[in-house]
Amino acid sequence: MGRGKLRIYLGAAPGVGKTYAMLSEAHRRVERGTDCVVAFVEHHDRPRTEVMLHGLEQIPRREIEYRGASFTEMDVDAVLARRPAVALVDELPHTNVPGSRNSKRWQDIEELLAAGIDVITTANIQHLESLGDVVEAITGVRQKETVPDEVVRRANQIELVDMSPEALRRRMAHGNIYKPNKIDAALSNYFRPGNLTALRELALLWVADRVDEYLNEYRTDHEVSAIWGSRERIIVGLTGGPEGRTLIRRAARLAEKGAGGEVLAVYIARSDGLSSASPKELAVQRTLVEDLGGTFHHVIGEDIPSALLEFARAVNATQIVLGASRRRSWQYVFGPGVSATVARESGPDLDVHIVTHDAVGRGRGLPASPRSRLGRPRTLAGWLVGVVGPLLLALALTSIGGGTGLANEMLLFLSLTVGAALLGGLWPALASAAVGSLLLNWYFTPPVHTWTISDPENIVAIAVFFTVAASVASVVGLAARRTQQAARLRAESEILSMLAGSVLRGDTSLESLLDRVRETFSMESVALFERAGDLAPWVCVGSVGTVQPVGRPEDADVDMPVTDRLALALTGRVLPAEDRRVLGAFAAHAAVVLDRQRLVGEAAEARKLAEGNKIRTSLLAAVSHDLRTPLASIKAAVTSLRADDVEWSEEDRAELLVGIEEGTDRLDHLVGNLLDMSRLQTGTVTPLMRETDVDEVVPMALAGVPEDSVVLDIPETLPMVDVDRGLLERAVANIVENACKYSPDGTPVLVSASAIGDRVELRIADRGPGIPDEAKDAVFEPFQRYGDVPRGNGVGLGLAVARGFVEAMGGSVTAEDTPGGGLTMVIAFPGPPAAWQVRPELPGEATS
Repeated sequence: MGRGKLRIYLGAAPGVGKTYAMLSEAHRRVERGTDCVVAFVEHHDRPRTEVMLHGLEQIPRREIEYRGASFTEMDVDAVLARRPAVALVDELPHTNVPGSRNSKRWQDIEELLAAGIDVITTANIQHLESLGDVVEAITGVRQKETVPDEVVRRANQIELVDMSPEALRRRMAHGNIYKPNKIDAALSNYFRPGNLTALRELALLWVADRVDEYLNEYRTDHEVSAIWGSRERIIVGLTGGPEGRTLIRRAARLAEKGAGGEVLAVYIARSDGLSSASPKELAVQRTLVEDLGGTFHHVIGEDIPSALLEFARAVNATQIVLGASRRRSWQYVFGPGVSATVARESGPDLDVHIVTHDAVGRGRGLPASPRSRLGRPRTLAGWLVGVVGPLLLALALTSIGGGTGLANEMLLFLSLTVGAALLGGLWPALASAAVGSLLLNWYFTPPVHTWTISDPENIVAIAVFFTVAASVASVVGLAARRTQQAARLRAESEILSMLAGSVLRGDTSLESLLDRVRETFSMESVALFERAGDLAPWVCVGSVGTVQPVGRPEDADVDMPVTDRLALALTGRVLPAEDRRVLGAFAAHAAVVLDRQRLVGEAAEARKLAEGNKIRTSLLAAVSHDLRTPLASIKAAVTSLRADDVEWSEEDRAELLVGIEEGTDRLDHLVGNLLDMSRLQTGTVTPLMRETDVDEVVPMALAGVPEDSVVLDIPETLPMVDVDRGLLERAVANIVENACKYSPDGTPVLVSASAIGDRVELRIADRGPGIPDEAKDAVFEPFQRYGDVPRGNGVGLGLAVARGFVEAMGGSVTAEDTPGGGLTMVIAFPGPPAAWQVRPELPGEATS
């Protein structure tokens, strides 16, 4: 049985028509004979959406009791038992009511997909986990209902349901989305034109990125090498020279002309060493391209033009920006240069921009080393100069007649030997010395045209010539090898410097490190494998690339052991031996990053355990006295009532019963706070958020204090807030009881509320002794009691529980000084925007 397919209708904002589009698709499938059912769709009393449900089979929902109220959720077991071909499940980011099978609806959908059922669902762009901060900056509202990005990315189909802000606002004004009493508030807050435009752009860009990923996967799977200009992607070729900043800015301007343009700056180093490049200048250019929204890539290639074009085609680039050559005029005899070569070999599907700059024709800012590893053209040129050159020189000298003297002729042949050494290295130079010696003997040493030398001085001269020529060739060849080694070491130091810089910048994630390895060595994929023991199977702990990693490191093109139980595997090509030293540094750093990630996780767990131990220690200290005190009073009262030797009057019996009742109430309060603190520490508090009037909740929280001890000042016109009624009541009750405990006799506690800016504040002010500023945060710690509070009046959990509940609902609790003396606790919640926005778990589909 295969896994089901997931289709998501993604909207930019509530009301664009996601549920309507989903139901329309369901009707089309039913007409084609597909077994399609409605697992969960909420129409929210919208007539046109409700009409679309007619004719579709609906799975009965599951009823769940929570806090005395009844709620309905999708019945996963019923859907699995029905086993339809397609199930419609609305509201992907929805949080299920506590007591459900799973805490989130996307987890319910995962079960259906695993059972082979295709699922069609809906979501808004603001509910993606990674976009929470961006959406909050745009709308001023933090979304409580979110779904992991990976869940949405794994969808087989993502269809954007788009609508212009003006059309959406008209739909809102016509009453097709919200009830009439909420329309004005929504249009003036969450549904402002600016908010809707920004959310729409966010959705379009996110979907465009996903389309780009699908396109790259298709090109890889079908081995498409031609460039498809579906999106402007501009490559900037950097050399580390002063013109790099000009090229980056020019590329950024080109990218701005096309919607969604992307800039990728590439610095290519030869595999045998780098040309002269300033690490400081490269660091500045990297910062510049990242500030402009681009990315920086470091690539190693045998041939710079070929490596640049290969990288451009791999990322489906459409344009390349290069600087005009800094070469001087005479240097073009050694070749056309990188820019001209790239322009010639780019083909018709890749545009090349050659940009002029201030350093054109001025030579390189730093002295450039000659190419340390001689290419085939240069080696061929060395052999031509060393072998053919002496023949042509001999022909030219013999045609002159009369000769120029043996000494001058030897110097001319010696110059050819030096030229051959400079061009081709040692062996062409030695061949030039040998050929030159033979030609000098045959043509210019009496008797000519014979191999015999009559004058002993000529024998010495030719011997000296060959010795000097061979020595010069050897020195030049040695210098070339030293240059090659220096360039190689310079290349390695540049790469290691780049690696160290990434660590200093905090770029220490394993995925980014493996991606840098892939780019540096031009590989298709890189994976890090680990095993528990020598005989245990290898497990991939991290991988990047366009192809799936191999099952074992031994199956890869390059296998770099890190330890006996850790190995780095590269797929794409076989690396030369000299590259493995740098690869070893990457592998060692990968092991460090992996250990660091695990240590961070272990440290977090250790902190949790330490906090738990601290809580348990404080709890034991509290239990030893604070819980035993009411138990002792209850025990004494019960013992007195059961005594047979004492006749208690009705007044005495009533007084003892009152003492028992007060002790049990105190125990119930203490145990309740302990249980609430335990839930907060374990993260099991799940608020059931609803729009609530503050003036309805606060009076209910005052049941545990005397009637004349609190004065209420809460206006009825206060906006509704998005809270859990039960949790808010408990939080207010704890804070009010604490305030009454410290407030002087006869001085009531003032509880007031007001709307200030974008938030609603509830203030509980007492006239007690107050606390200093440095202790205002400490009073919210568990088991903390400030001042001379008598034992038996609690274990110091009231304020900690109150803050935990309020923060779980998205609010905050702070302590301030009361003007004139005392302490004021301020409970703040997001105001009208949060109160009048559509509920995050509601579908928000349009019904045009």
